[in-house]
Amino acid sequence: MRDNFEFDVNGALLDWYDLHARAMPWRVGPADRASGVRPDPYRVWLSEVMLQQTTVAAVRDYFQRFTARWPTVEALAAAPDEHVMGEWAGLGYYARARNLLKCARVVAEEHGGRFPETHDALLTLPGIGPYTAAAIAAIAFDRPETVLDGNVERVMARLHDIHEPLPGSKPLLKQRAEALTPAIRPGDYAQAVMDLGATICTPKSPACGICPLREPCRARLTGMAPELPKKSPKKPKPTRYGYAYLAGRADGAVLMERRPDKGLLGGMLGWPGSDWSETPVETPPFEADWQVLTGEVRHTFTHFHLILHLRGAVLPDDLEPDGLQIIGKHAFRPSDLPTVMRKAHDLWRGQ
Repeated sequence: MRDNFEFDVNGALLDWYDLHARAMPWRVGPADRASGVRPDPYRVWLSEVMLQQTTVAAVRDYFQRFTARWPTVEALAAAPDEHVMGEWAGLGYYARARNLLKCARVVAEEHGGRFPETHDALLTLPGIGPYTAAAIAAIAFDRPETVLDGNVERVMARLHDIHEPLPGSKPLLKQRAEALTPAIRPGDYAQAVMDLGATICTPKSPACGICPLREPCRARLTGMAPELPKKSPKKPKPTRYGYAYLAGRADGAVLMERRPDKGLLGGMLGWPGSDWSETPVETPPFEADWQVLTGEVRHTFTHFHLILHLRGAVLPDDLEPDGLQIIGKHAFRPSDLPTVMRKAHDLWRGQ
Protein backbone atom coordinates (compact mmCIF):
# COMPACT_ATOMS: atom_id res chain seq x y z
CA MET A 1 0.00 0.00 0.00
CA ARG A 2 1.45 3.35 -1.03
CA ASP A 3 1.87 6.11 1.53
CA ASN A 4 -1.58 7.64 1.86
CA PHE A 5 -0.14 11.16 2.02
CA GLU A 6 1.06 11.11 -1.55
CA PHE A 7 -2.60 12.07 -1.91
CA ASP A 8 -3.19 15.85 -1.78
CA VAL A 9 -5.26 15.96 1.40
CA ASN A 10 -5.29 19.75 1.62
CA GLY A 11 -6.26 20.27 -2.02
CA ALA A 12 -9.04 17.70 -1.91
CA LEU A 13 -10.42 19.07 1.34
CA LEU A 14 -10.36 22.71 0.23
CA ASP A 15 -11.99 21.83 -3.12
CA TRP A 16 -14.74 20.06 -1.20
CA TYR A 17 -15.11 23.00 1.22
CA ASP A 18 -15.42 25.48 -1.66
CA LEU A 19 -18.55 23.59 -2.75
CA HIS A 20 -20.01 22.39 0.55
CA ALA A 21 -19.06 24.89 3.27
CA ARG A 22 -21.78 25.26 5.89
CA ALA A 23 -23.47 28.67 6.00
CA MET A 24 -23.17 30.14 9.48
CA PRO A 25 -23.99 33.64 10.73
CA TRP A 26 -20.43 34.16 12.00
CA ARG A 27 -18.64 32.74 8.96
CA VAL A 28 -17.27 34.36 5.82
CA GLY A 29 -17.79 31.70 3.15
CA PRO A 30 -14.98 30.59 0.82
CA ALA A 31 -16.29 32.54 -2.20
CA ASP A 32 -16.55 35.80 -0.25
CA ARG A 33 -13.18 35.20 1.33
CA ALA A 34 -11.60 34.62 -2.07
CA SER A 35 -13.05 37.95 -3.23
CA GLY A 36 -11.33 39.76 -0.37
CA VAL A 37 -13.99 39.83 2.38
CA ARG A 38 -12.26 39.42 5.75
CA PRO A 39 -13.87 37.85 8.81
CA ASP A 40 -14.75 40.09 11.76
CA PRO A 41 -12.50 38.91 14.64
CA TYR A 42 -15.22 39.93 17.13
CA ARG A 43 -17.75 37.59 15.53
CA VAL A 44 -15.20 34.78 15.24
CA TRP A 45 -14.24 35.13 18.90
CA LEU A 46 -17.85 35.35 20.09
CA SER A 47 -18.86 32.27 18.12
CA GLU A 48 -15.90 30.23 19.35
CA VAL A 49 -16.62 31.07 22.99
CA MET A 50 -20.28 30.19 22.53
CA LEU A 51 -19.48 26.94 20.72
CA GLN A 52 -17.37 25.55 23.57
CA GLN A 53 -19.18 22.46 24.89
CA THR A 54 -22.23 23.40 22.79
CA THR A 55 -23.65 22.56 19.36
CA VAL A 56 -23.91 24.83 16.34
CA ALA A 57 -27.70 24.42 16.35
CA ALA A 58 -27.91 25.61 19.96
CA VAL A 59 -25.64 28.61 19.36
CA ARG A 60 -27.16 30.16 16.22
CA ASP A 61 -30.03 32.04 17.90
CA TYR A 62 -27.86 33.16 20.83
CA PHE A 63 -25.22 34.49 18.45
CA GLN A 64 -27.75 36.42 16.40
CA ARG A 65 -29.34 37.96 19.50
CA PHE A 66 -25.94 38.93 20.93
CA THR A 67 -24.70 40.55 17.72
CA ALA A 68 -27.99 42.36 17.14
CA ARG A 69 -27.85 43.80 20.65
CA TRP A 70 -24.06 44.29 20.84
CA PRO A 71 -22.69 44.49 17.26
CA THR A 72 -19.12 45.36 18.29
CA VAL A 73 -16.71 44.37 21.02
CA GLU A 74 -16.92 47.92 22.38
CA ALA A 75 -20.70 47.65 22.66
CA LEU A 76 -20.42 44.34 24.51
CA ALA A 77 -17.75 45.76 26.81
CA ALA A 78 -20.09 48.59 27.81
CA ALA A 79 -23.04 46.28 28.54
CA PRO A 80 -24.20 45.75 32.15
CA ASP A 81 -23.16 42.36 33.49
CA GLU A 82 -26.71 41.25 34.27
CA HIS A 83 -27.90 41.96 30.73
CA VAL A 84 -25.17 39.81 29.23
CA MET A 85 -25.68 37.02 31.75
CA GLY A 86 -29.41 37.14 31.04
CA GLU A 87 -28.87 36.75 27.29
CA TRP A 88 -26.44 33.91 28.01
CA ALA A 89 -28.93 32.00 30.21
CA GLY A 90 -29.49 28.54 28.77
CA LEU A 91 -26.07 28.17 27.15
CA GLY A 92 -24.59 26.92 30.42
CA TYR A 93 -20.96 27.03 31.59
CA TYR A 94 -21.51 30.53 32.98
CA ALA A 95 -17.81 31.09 33.62
CA ARG A 96 -17.59 31.54 29.84
CA ALA A 97 -20.03 34.45 30.02
CA ARG A 98 -18.08 36.12 32.82
CA ASN A 99 -14.84 35.71 30.88
CA LEU A 100 -16.60 36.95 27.74
CA LEU A 101 -17.24 40.28 29.43
CA LYS A 102 -13.74 40.44 30.92
CA CYS A 103 -12.19 39.76 27.52
CA ALA A 104 -14.39 42.30 25.72
CA ARG A 105 -13.40 44.97 28.24
CA VAL A 106 -9.69 44.20 27.93
CA VAL A 107 -9.88 44.34 24.12
CA ALA A 108 -11.86 47.59 24.22
CA GLU A 109 -9.79 49.33 26.90
CA GLU A 110 -6.27 47.99 26.32
CA HIS A 111 -6.25 47.10 22.62
CA GLY A 112 -8.35 49.88 21.13
CA GLY A 113 -11.13 47.49 20.21
CA ARG A 114 -8.87 45.32 18.03
CA PHE A 115 -8.16 41.69 18.80
CA PRO A 116 -4.50 40.64 18.74
CA GLU A 117 -3.62 38.58 15.65
CA THR A 118 -1.16 36.01 16.99
CA HIS A 119 -1.80 32.85 18.97
CA ASP A 120 0.49 33.90 21.83
CA ALA A 121 -1.01 37.39 22.11
CA LEU A 122 -4.56 35.99 22.07
CA LEU A 123 -3.65 33.66 24.92
CA THR A 124 -3.10 36.69 27.17
CA LEU A 125 -6.81 37.61 26.98
CA PRO A 126 -9.27 36.41 29.66
CA GLY A 127 -11.05 33.18 28.83
CA ILE A 128 -9.00 32.38 25.72
CA GLY A 129 -7.19 29.06 25.88
CA PRO A 130 -5.03 27.26 23.30
CA TYR A 131 -7.92 25.98 21.19
CA THR A 132 -9.77 29.32 21.02
CA ALA A 133 -6.54 31.22 20.34
CA ALA A 134 -5.72 28.88 17.46
CA ALA A 135 -9.24 29.16 16.04
CA ILE A 136 -9.26 32.97 16.11
CA ALA A 137 -5.75 33.25 14.70
CA ALA A 138 -6.56 30.85 11.86
CA ILE A 139 -10.12 31.84 10.98
CA ALA A 140 -9.99 35.59 11.62
CA PHE A 141 -6.39 36.30 10.62
CA ASP A 142 -5.53 33.39 8.29
CA ARG A 143 -2.54 32.30 10.32
CA PRO A 144 -1.37 28.66 9.99
CA GLU A 145 -2.50 27.52 13.43
CA THR A 146 -3.77 24.02 14.14
CA VAL A 147 -7.38 23.97 15.35
CA LEU A 148 -8.18 20.75 17.19
CA ASP A 149 -11.79 20.23 18.26
CA GLY A 150 -13.77 16.99 18.53
CA ASN A 151 -14.53 16.96 14.81
CA VAL A 152 -10.87 17.35 13.86
CA GLU A 153 -9.82 14.68 16.36
CA ARG A 154 -12.26 12.25 14.78
CA VAL A 155 -11.05 12.99 11.24
CA MET A 156 -7.41 12.58 12.25
CA ALA A 157 -8.05 9.35 14.17
CA ARG A 158 -9.76 7.81 11.15
CA LEU A 159 -7.45 9.22 8.52
CA HIS A 160 -4.43 7.72 10.34
CA ASP A 161 -6.23 4.71 11.88
CA ILE A 162 -5.18 5.70 15.41
CA HIS A 163 -6.58 3.31 18.04
CA GLU A 164 -5.21 4.84 21.23
CA PRO A 165 -8.28 6.09 23.13
CA LEU A 166 -9.06 9.69 23.94
CA PRO A 167 -8.11 11.70 25.88
CA GLY A 168 -4.68 10.03 25.93
CA SER A 169 -4.36 10.23 22.14
CA LYS A 170 -4.82 14.02 21.99
CA PRO A 171 -1.07 14.83 21.63
CA LEU A 172 -0.71 12.38 18.73
CA LEU A 173 -3.86 13.65 17.04
CA LYS A 174 -2.59 17.23 17.43
CA GLN A 175 0.73 16.19 15.87
CA ARG A 176 -1.06 14.63 12.89
CA ALA A 177 -3.26 17.68 12.46
CA GLU A 178 -0.27 20.04 12.62
CA ALA A 179 1.48 18.10 9.86
CA LEU A 180 -1.47 18.78 7.55
CA THR A 181 -2.11 22.44 8.43
CA PRO A 182 -1.25 24.42 5.26
CA ALA A 183 0.41 27.80 4.92
CA ILE A 184 -2.08 28.73 2.19
CA ARG A 185 -5.73 29.30 3.21
CA PRO A 186 -5.24 27.99 6.77
CA GLY A 187 -8.47 29.63 7.95
CA ASP A 188 -10.55 27.93 5.28
CA TYR A 189 -8.71 24.67 5.89
CA ALA A 190 -9.43 24.75 9.65
CA GLN A 191 -13.13 25.26 8.95
CA ALA A 192 -13.08 22.61 6.22
CA VAL A 193 -11.81 19.90 8.58
CA MET A 194 -14.41 20.85 11.18
CA ASP A 195 -17.17 20.82 8.54
CA LEU A 196 -16.01 17.43 7.28
CA GLY A 197 -16.26 15.98 10.79
CA ALA A 198 -19.64 17.58 11.41
CA THR A 199 -21.33 16.56 8.14
CA ILE A 200 -19.58 13.50 6.64
CA CYS A 201 -17.03 12.00 9.05
CA THR A 202 -19.71 11.89 11.73
CA PRO A 203 -19.49 9.98 15.03
CA LYS A 204 -21.95 7.31 13.87
CA SER A 205 -22.41 5.98 10.34
CA PRO A 206 -19.79 8.14 8.57
CA ALA A 207 -20.60 8.74 4.90
CA CYS A 208 -17.30 7.33 3.64
CA GLY A 209 -18.61 6.88 0.09
CA ILE A 210 -18.84 10.65 -0.51
CA CYS A 211 -15.89 11.74 1.64
CA PRO A 212 -13.24 13.76 -0.21
CA LEU A 213 -10.58 11.93 1.84
CA ARG A 214 -11.91 8.40 1.29
CA GLU A 215 -8.90 7.36 -0.80
CA PRO A 216 -6.16 8.01 1.79
CA CYS A 217 -8.28 7.17 4.86
CA ARG A 218 -6.60 4.22 6.56
CA ALA A 219 -9.52 3.46 8.87
CA ARG A 220 -11.83 3.15 5.85
CA LEU A 221 -9.46 0.66 4.28
CA THR A 222 -9.33 -1.43 7.47
CA GLY A 223 -13.07 -1.13 8.10
CA MET A 224 -12.47 0.58 11.44
CA ALA A 225 -13.80 4.07 10.64
CA PRO A 226 -17.10 3.74 12.59
CA GLU A 227 -15.19 2.54 15.67
CA LEU A 228 -12.82 5.52 15.87
CA PRO A 229 -11.83 7.48 17.78
CA LYS A 230 -11.87 5.15 20.74
CA LYS A 231 -12.60 6.72 24.11
CA SER A 232 -11.72 5.75 27.64
CA PRO A 233 -14.82 4.81 29.67
CA LYS A 234 -16.49 7.74 31.43
CA LYS A 235 -17.14 7.64 35.12
CA PRO A 236 -20.86 7.87 35.93
CA LYS A 237 -21.99 11.30 37.10
CA PRO A 238 -22.91 11.45 40.80
CA THR A 239 -26.21 12.93 41.95
CA ARG A 240 -26.29 15.79 44.44
CA TYR A 241 -29.27 17.22 46.28
CA GLY A 242 -30.19 20.62 47.66
CA TYR A 243 -32.93 22.95 48.87
CA ALA A 244 -33.98 26.24 47.29
CA TYR A 245 -36.11 28.84 49.09
CA LEU A 246 -38.45 31.00 47.02
CA ALA A 247 -40.13 33.91 48.75
CA GLY A 248 -42.21 36.70 47.26
CA ARG A 249 -44.34 39.67 48.34
CA ALA A 250 -47.80 40.64 47.17
CA ASP A 251 -46.26 43.51 45.15
CA GLY A 252 -44.19 41.06 43.11
CA ALA A 253 -40.82 41.55 44.85
CA VAL A 254 -38.72 38.41 45.38
CA LEU A 255 -35.81 37.44 47.63
CA MET A 256 -32.62 36.43 45.85
CA GLU A 257 -28.91 35.98 46.43
CA ARG A 258 -25.90 36.84 44.30
CA ARG A 259 -23.75 33.73 44.03
CA PRO A 260 -19.97 34.00 44.67
CA ASP A 261 -17.91 34.99 41.63
CA LYS A 262 -16.05 31.69 41.68
CA GLY A 263 -17.75 28.35 41.29
CA LEU A 264 -20.91 27.15 39.59
CA LEU A 265 -23.19 29.94 38.35
CA GLY A 266 -20.64 32.40 39.67
CA GLY A 267 -21.80 35.99 39.96
CA MET A 268 -25.37 35.20 38.96
CA LEU A 269 -28.60 35.84 40.81
CA GLY A 270 -30.35 32.78 42.21
CA TRP A 271 -32.64 31.61 44.94
CA PRO A 272 -31.20 31.30 48.44
CA GLY A 273 -30.48 27.69 49.20
CA SER A 274 -28.54 24.98 50.93
CA ASP A 275 -25.32 23.35 49.90
CA TRP A 276 -25.50 20.86 47.03
CA SER A 277 -24.31 17.49 48.30
CA GLU A 278 -25.42 13.95 49.07
CA THR A 279 -26.85 15.09 52.42
CA PRO A 280 -27.77 18.79 52.24
CA VAL A 281 -28.95 20.60 55.36
CA GLU A 282 -32.08 22.74 55.25
CA THR A 283 -31.04 26.38 55.85
CA PRO A 284 -34.01 28.76 55.33
CA PRO A 285 -32.93 32.40 54.83
CA PHE A 286 -35.43 33.64 57.44
CA GLU A 287 -37.99 32.19 59.84
CA ALA A 288 -41.36 31.60 58.17
CA ASP A 289 -43.99 29.02 57.44
CA TRP A 290 -42.07 27.45 54.58
CA GLN A 291 -44.34 25.29 52.44
CA VAL A 292 -43.07 22.18 50.69
CA LEU A 293 -43.65 22.63 46.97
CA THR A 294 -44.86 19.68 44.96
CA GLY A 295 -42.31 18.24 42.56
CA GLU A 296 -38.58 18.80 42.26
CA VAL A 297 -36.13 20.49 39.95
CA ARG A 298 -33.74 18.23 38.07
CA HIS A 299 -30.73 19.64 36.25
CA THR A 300 -27.48 18.24 34.92
CA PHE A 301 -24.17 20.07 35.16
CA THR A 302 -20.90 18.97 33.60
CA HIS A 303 -19.81 16.78 36.48
CA PHE A 304 -23.00 15.90 38.37
CA HIS A 305 -26.78 15.66 38.34
CA LEU A 306 -28.69 17.95 40.72
CA ILE A 307 -32.07 17.43 42.36
CA LEU A 308 -33.49 20.51 44.13
CA HIS A 309 -36.35 20.37 46.61
CA LEU A 310 -38.25 23.66 46.79
CA ARG A 311 -39.72 25.55 49.71
CA GLY A 312 -42.00 28.58 49.31
CA ALA A 313 -43.01 31.38 51.70
CA VAL A 314 -44.39 34.90 51.87
CA LEU A 315 -41.70 37.58 51.98
CA PRO A 316 -42.33 39.95 54.93
CA ASP A 317 -42.61 43.63 54.03
CA ASP A 318 -40.14 44.67 56.75
CA LEU A 319 -37.49 42.01 56.10
CA GLU A 320 -33.93 43.35 55.88
CA PRO A 321 -32.01 40.33 54.61
CA ASP A 322 -28.36 39.92 55.52
CA GLY A 323 -26.32 39.24 52.39
CA LEU A 324 -29.43 38.78 50.22
CA GLN A 325 -31.27 41.08 47.81
CA ILE A 326 -34.91 42.03 47.46
CA ILE A 327 -35.60 42.46 43.75
CA GLY A 328 -38.66 44.53 42.83
CA LYS A 329 -41.25 43.25 40.39
CA HIS A 330 -40.16 45.48 37.52
CA ALA A 331 -36.44 44.72 38.02
CA PHE A 332 -36.94 40.96 38.16
CA ARG A 333 -36.73 39.09 34.86
CA PRO A 334 -36.97 35.28 35.14
CA SER A 335 -35.32 35.03 31.72
CA ASP A 336 -32.12 36.45 33.26
CA LEU A 337 -31.83 33.50 35.64
CA PRO A 338 -29.57 30.53 34.95
CA THR A 339 -31.55 27.54 33.71
CA VAL A 340 -31.70 25.63 36.99
CA MET A 341 -32.98 28.71 38.84
CA ARG A 342 -35.51 29.43 36.10
CA LYS A 343 -36.82 25.87 36.40
CA ALA A 344 -37.34 26.48 40.13
CA HIS A 345 -39.16 29.74 39.39
CA ASP A 346 -41.47 28.10 36.88
CA LEU A 347 -42.37 25.28 39.28
CA TRP A 348 -42.98 27.80 42.09
CA ARG A 349 -45.19 30.06 39.98
CA GLY A 350 -47.10 27.05 38.74
CA GLN A 351 -48.21 26.40 42.30
